[in-house]
Amino acid sequence: MVEFCPKCGSVMVPRVINGKKVLVCPRCGYIKETNSGKKAVLSRKIRHDEREKTFVIDSKDSLKGLPKTKGVRCPKCGYDEAYYIILQTRSADEPPTRIYICARCGYTWREYE
Repeated sequence: MVEFCPKCGSVMVPRVINGKKVLVCPRCGYIKETNSGKKAVLSRKIRHDEREKTFVIDSKDSLKGLPKTKGVRCPKCGYDEAYYIILQTRSADEPPTRIYICARCGYTWREYE
C-alpha cells in the first residue's frame, strides 16, 4: 500500500532508522513509524553481473536458443527467415527494439516501432 506525506503529499519511502522500520518523505523529511501489523517493504537495488548486461553472438551456436521468425526479409540477401531478440534500448515509455539476424547470411539489423 502506498502512503503519502501528510505535510507535502509526496510518496513516503520505507527506510530503517535506528533498527526501526519507518516511512520517510524524500521531499520534506517527515518521518512516520509504521504500524506493527503492517509490513513495510524495503526496496533493494538489483545488481547484475557483467554476463547479464552483455549479449554477445560470436558463432552460429550462439543463435541456437533464439526464436526464429519468417515474418521479415533480410535487407542484404532477401532471405525471409531470421532470428530475433527484443530489447528495451530506450526509455520505458518507448516501444522495444527488435534486433534481427538473418538465418542465411548472418546480417544483423534492428527495427523500431
